[in-house]
Amino acid sequence: MIKRGASAAVLVSGLLVAGLAQAEYSAGDEIKVLQGFKAGGGSDALAQLTQPFLSEVLDADFVNEYLPGATGAIAWTRLAKQSQADGTVISITNTPMLMTNYIMNDAITYSVDEMTPIANVVTDPGIIVVPADSPYQTVEDFLAAAKASPGTITVGNSGVGGDDFFSTIQIEQATGLSFQKVPFQGDGPSATAAMGGQVDASFNNLGNVYSHIEAGSLRALAVFSEERLEMLPDVPTMTEKGVDVVAGSSRGYSAPADIPEEAREQLIAAFESLKDNEKFQQTARDRALNLDIRTGDDYRQMIKDMETQYEQIWDEVKDQVNG
Repeated sequence: MIKRGASAAVLVSGLLVAGLAQAEYSAGDEIKVLQGFKAGGGSDALAQLTQPFLSEVLDADFVNEYLPGATGAIAWTRLAKQSQADGTVISITNTPMLMTNYIMNDAITYSVDEMTPIANVVTDPGIIVVPADSPYQTVEDFLAAAKASPGTITVGNSGVGGDDFFSTIQIEQATGLSFQKVPFQGDGPSATAAMGGQVDASFNNLGNVYSHIEAGSLRALAVFSEERLEMLPDVPTMTEKGVDVVAGSSRGYSAPADIPEEAREQLIAAFESLKDNEKFQQTARDRALNLDIRTGDDYRQMIKDMETQYEQIWDEVKDQVNG
């Protein structure tokens, strides 16, 4: 399916310097994209943003396959151990859950060393949202309720091991509070549960819930960014409130280990071309997706650094969580 004639160097030069919109995929070639979460969440938002542009660059069709469960581990096990290593199968890889899965669970046997990191695309700040009719008007109200009723305030997250799960633990550590953590199969179901009043709050990601905040079906209480966000200027950061937690989810794409170098270079070049695509940049802004494009070895290093960070966090909290 993938033509191997052109050298990677010529291809990258053609894409980035001459601006050509063709790579070495033939028209009608199919690239399967494994998604480890249900449709409608942050992974799907990334796919809907990115893949139409990649399709134009590579002249190939992207087909999503949804494999929800185990906080993405079903899809990533398939990618690492059961997928063709020829560039025709890739997966959206979400950090930190990509590595927290196996850091937390010895039964999960894949590792990032069995993958070829291609590109990170977005880094999405964490956020606390509550139903529109919630009694919690501010984050202070929410934290006060948790203090008054330890372990009873229900907080949805995208699954055990995800960034929302860990940010909840980090909030608990920083404040001495405790919540009842409710896992869902992705950010989308967690947000839906909050809108329906099934949980008191959802710890989520901005890109996934921004439209609901704008529509008034969810209320934002606080963000986990270092500074207030331009699109939510009235929503405070946790650090403003004396809670030193900065967290979020990064989402990118990886392939199986040992794909042909030309295929790797072709895919990397396609993602690099997005950095200068003004329409892509504007679409990302319109959808409240914070771009953070890092490709190839830079993305691999980002993943390895996170792996070290979350190994340390888990070592500190595992007895508390498992106990």
